Amino acid sequence: MRIAVHAFDGITMFHLSAPLLVFGVVGRLGLAPDWETTVWTSDGEAIRTAEGLSVGVVSGPEVLADADLVVLPSWPSDLPVADDRLVRDVRAAHDRGASIAGLCLGAFPVVDAGLLDGRVAVTHWAAVDRLAARRPGVGVDAAALYRDYGDVLTSAGTASALDACVDVVRTRLGSAVATTVSRHLVVAPHRDGDQAQYVERPVTEPGGVGHLAPTLEWAQCHLHEPLSVDDLARHARMSRRNFTRRFEEVTGTSPARWVLARRLDESRRLLETTDRPVAEVARACGFASAVTFRQRFVAAYATTPSSYRSRFTSPGPVDGHP
Repeated sequence: MRIAVHAFDGITMFHLSAPLLVFGVVGRLGLAPDWETTVWTSDGEAIRTAEGLSVGVVSGPEVLADADLVVLPSWPSDLPVADDRLVRDVRAAHDRGASIAGLCLGAFPVVDAGLLDGRVAVTHWAAVDRLAARRPGVGVDAAALYRDYGDVLTSAGTASALDACVDVVRTRLGSAVATTVSRHLVVAPHRDGDQAQYVERPVTEPGGVGHLAPTLEWAQCHLHEPLSVDDLARHARMSRRNFTRRFEEVTGTSPARWVLARRLDESRRLLETTDRPVAEVARACGFASAVTFRQRFVAAYATTPSSYRSRFTSPGPVDGHP
């Protein structure tokens, strides 16, 4: 896969390096040797980062002609409207079939290009009001970490770019590869796109996620069971009300949504790594029926379990854990 990452004068090293790091690891570890990443600028000229470092070896917009993924990892802090040339180049790449990713403030040029009309964008929480006013017809999710439509992805600020890029790896290469990349980078293997950008209680605070960790681990080992909020609260030895409040404070989501996300994560792993029938996968992940499983899966990933599995089918049956 050919990946083109946009740079400009004043971009921070972190924003530029996030996609380069995640996608570069895929190639360096031999997980997908054909993944190639190129940095480009609108005029093909060298740029100077916000930290004062020069980036001299860059390409021009011609690399978009055969790019499979175009990444706009940030945007100037004064949020100028993207110029006609950049809009034209990005739209042409999208029309040709390339996916477009606007990370953090990079959502602004994606919106300027008209690629999210009638859809919802995500950006850094501090810029959501300005993005909402940017273009009529584009919704803005003020809380989510990222939102991926397949052809267009936008993410929240700073470290959320890592989550979004790892999710691209997961979508293209599967959960096993994404987990390998996450372990290599020492980042969380998966944070849901609709998880909150920030939470009230730091996860390191005493009585925070550390207190809930045994219950979260227990739940992930019992996904085949109903796992109601009362079940989780009982395991944590807390009242339902206190458990729900604490859970949302430290995870940024509700217990029910967290459990559903874990069920879907496990279903993807089983679809990728085993030949178990879809109905059996549904039961193993705690869904009431294969129909319910299919509905939830389609709602989350815009594809059916069978179609998803076909993308990861290799010659001969595969069973067991990766």
